[in-house]
Amino acid sequence: MTDTKQFFSNKGALSTVITGYQEREAQIEMAEAIATAIDKKQHLIAEAGTGTGKTIAYLVPAILSGKRTIISTGTKNLQDQLFNKDLPTIRKAMKKPFLAALLKGRSNYLCTYRLQNALTSTIGFTKEDAGALAKISAWAKRTQTGDIAEMSGVNEGDPIWYQATSTPDNCLGQDCPDYAECYLVKARKKAQEADVIVVNHHLLCADWSIRDNGFGELLPTAEVVVIDEAHQLADTASNFLGVNLGAKQLSDLAQDALMEYFKDATDLPALRTACEDLEHEIKDLRLAFGVELKRGDWQEIDNNPKLLGGLNALKEQLQRVTDQLNLASVKTKALDSCFKRAEDLLQKLKLIMDEKGGKWIRWYEIHRKTFTLSLTPLDIASEFRQFMQQHQAAWIFTSATLSIANGFDYFANNLGLSQAASESWGSPFDYPNQSLFYHPKGLPQPNDPHFIPLIIEFVLPVLKASQGRAFFLFTSHRALNQAAEILGKELKYPLLIQGSRPKALLLEQFKDAGNAVLLGTSSFWEGVDVRGEALSCVIIDKLPFASPGDPVLKARLDAMTQQGKNPFFEYQLPTAVIALRQGIGRLIRDVTDRGVLMVCDPRLLKRSYGQLFLDSVPPMSRTRNIEDVEAFFQKEVKE
Repeated sequence: MTDTKQFFSNKGALSTVITGYQEREAQIEMAEAIATAIDKKQHLIAEAGTGTGKTIAYLVPAILSGKRTIISTGTKNLQDQLFNKDLPTIRKAMKKPFLAALLKGRSNYLCTYRLQNALTSTIGFTKEDAGALAKISAWAKRTQTGDIAEMSGVNEGDPIWYQATSTPDNCLGQDCPDYAECYLVKARKKAQEADVIVVNHHLLCADWSIRDNGFGELLPTAEVVVIDEAHQLADTASNFLGVNLGAKQLSDLAQDALMEYFKDATDLPALRTACEDLEHEIKDLRLAFGVELKRGDWQEIDNNPKLLGGLNALKEQLQRVTDQLNLASVKTKALDSCFKRAEDLLQKLKLIMDEKGGKWIRWYEIHRKTFTLSLTPLDIASEFRQFMQQHQAAWIFTSATLSIANGFDYFANNLGLSQAASESWGSPFDYPNQSLFYHPKGLPQPNDPHFIPLIIEFVLPVLKASQGRAFFLFTSHRALNQAAEILGKELKYPLLIQGSRPKALLLEQFKDAGNAVLLGTSSFWEGVDVRGEALSCVIIDKLPFASPGDPVLKARLDAMTQQGKNPFFEYQLPTAVIALRQGIGRLIRDVTDRGVLMVCDPRLLKRSYGQLFLDSVPPMSRTRNIEDVEAFFQKEVKE
């Protein structure tokens, strides 16, 4: 404990590697609480406000303990930042040597076998895809890690990466001719030898739910598990514990089987026909779902003979492909792998189609070119409790937003954390002087059909006072598009709209412009860090209640009602409070930041539950007058 305190002091080891280092009371207290939890093998919920320095606060005691530690973050970007920035800083400061490893999901690593297959394929690619494959091939000759994040020439989201990476379905494992040089195997080997392993929630939950070979060997040996951005864990876990089947998985199977057919099974023409027919059935079912992009309740499929017929035709066709692959599976390991995939996908499809309710929510989602069919568990608390019991480690859950009005019941109950201690440390930022919370009088009701045009009349004077430099955050894409159309004619500042360019490029544009207004939905409410004057105003259209039309939410609320619970106060309200806290968290990111928060939803003061939101936000100065907003920004100019 003394080592921990000493490390963070003004004359401690951290001060020698961080320019202008200042010890922070909250950071030291958090680090000491984590050191105690690790020492006593206890579970801890640790909330720390923005600016506390929570990453260093959990890394230092974990490393000093000498215990094998897994750190799980919310996103791959945070993983990279932690591994490439925070850990090297601590390594410089710490005399104690330690081995650290970065481990991502398998689709993040180059598969040389599949790349070679694609390069020699007779199926052929478009000119753009062939060009991208050539770039990947050139990079493959020089990469040391095979991590596709290194490759700037081809976007990580480009579908062509499917041809150069593997999935648990199509990986040949030890039967692969390139196994000895496999980048994923090398990354896992490094992780098995490391003292600190940095993963993300998707990888952690994938291991928990499907026991993907390799990572399952890491968790049992961990003595400390730190879940950063822990407010995201329940949603990620819920997805992984369910059953999901996508049109893309089925289409990929058909294409991979065809590739293997042309290589090694041309004497089985029925296999080719079955695969091509499967692709037709997938396209026909996607067309039957219609043009609207949405999530829907399974009841809609049951009540629609066309959809039900399409789904049954898809099942029959997948059975045909499975039967043909069974005959071909004796020829090569690759065809045997395709057969096993087909069996697995057929089993998933039958599971989803035959589920009759109870503990599961059955739903579908329509994307532009594809669709997904899903079973999601109603409750993961008991499953997660068992998962933790299987891995007897000290579990630390941390984030800036875990509490609702200073209580942790909502977070703890969602994950079944009955035995966890909880502590909270406020932000070191001076919110009363650094920020102003503006909630104007006379706002329209959120259900008003003219809500967006009406609130923009209140927003324009704020954007004039702030000279742009704002995030305008929306709870729906429809509202965002409506606002974009109006503001495009009204604003003299650069207008950046989510979806027009990749998120990372939009953020760079926003920072470079210095006076831009960025319109965003959910992905800009959290995990975005813009320091300095470029972001001086955050405007939120409505309190972020999830859409009541969402089939997963609707089923969850119905189940809670049947259990005699109050779904609004026990689920909808807490999730909205956490989401609002995340949105507000974009505003003040540093001790020198200043900014105005504007919330355009009159329910904040006109509904009794509004107080819960107000009790959960930072202690900002508050006003209902635009003159105070103008004075706040004028003061900035004078300074």
